[in-house]
Amino acid sequence: MRLTGIDLNLLVALDALLTECNVTRAAERSSVGQPAMSASLARLRKHFDDPLLVREGRRLKRTPLAETLVGPVRRALVATEAVLLRSPAFDPRKDNAAFTIMAADYVTMVLLRPLLESIALEAPNVRICVRPVEADFADQLRHRAVDMVIIPTELAGRRVPFPHEPLFTDRYVLVVDENHPDVGDRVTLEQLTSLRYVAFSGGTVSPISDTELESLGVHLPVELTTESFVVALLLLGGTGLATIALERLARELAGTAQLRIVECPLVLRSIHEAMYWNPRRDDDLAHQWLRRRIIDLARTM
Repeated sequence: MRLTGIDLNLLVALDALLTECNVTRAAERSSVGQPAMSASLARLRKHFDDPLLVREGRRLKRTPLAETLVGPVRRALVATEAVLLRSPAFDPRKDNAAFTIMAADYVTMVLLRPLLESIALEAPNVRICVRPVEADFADQLRHRAVDMVIIPTELAGRRVPFPHEPLFTDRYVLVVDENHPDVGDRVTLEQLTSLRYVAFSGGTVSPISDTELESLGVHLPVELTTESFVVALLLLGGTGLATIALERLARELAGTAQLRIVECPLVLRSIHEAMYWNPRRDDDLAHQWLRRRIIDLARTM
């Protein structure tokens, strides 16, 4: 086999184009400009003597030849990375590394914020980007658009057949303003259903599902919804509103937001947060280091 004159960077462009079926998104995925990605597509079309992507309505669709290339291109990239990007060692005190972690703002507050504080001096050249959990988190992990995903195992189920490590558990509590006039140290089920609630809505990781409440025969009147666990708690101060929140986050914000945590009379399931990653990162020494740091920190919670 002769590779003379073949730009192996075209493999990266081809993988992005076959995955996204969109030149703009493929360019963003590869961190290049759209003109550069269009030029790469033109070179690939010439090399394969095939259009690879053809327009169907408003979208681009892979040609039959392109369909046969998806698997081999991905495997070729994985093999190339294993050969060329393997580091003989990783020294967090000196080496550069960048990671993208997908996690809810709840996990960011109770786990990742302390992590960033603890590694700031230990690993000055390590950069971590935290992104909110999206509906296609499994695909993003599969395609390595993110380095790891931290979500409840109850949400992941069988959708994420990847290596994972349990991190911590949490339970639900009722949270109100510290001076809420209608809530004492305890609440009955009747009192619980008479309160007005801030609810988490529209996100992927919901702290408590309507289905679970319906199974208990309970309806909680919702006055306000938000897509942020943190915002839901910060909205309670000085109001008569309430929310059902995860206890670790509630305790994290209780002092600052002047909140009171009350035992919830409902028997609600606990959640079990876990860290998931792509098995192709198992032997990555920098990735191993970050996984270990997260696991160690979670065990101290």
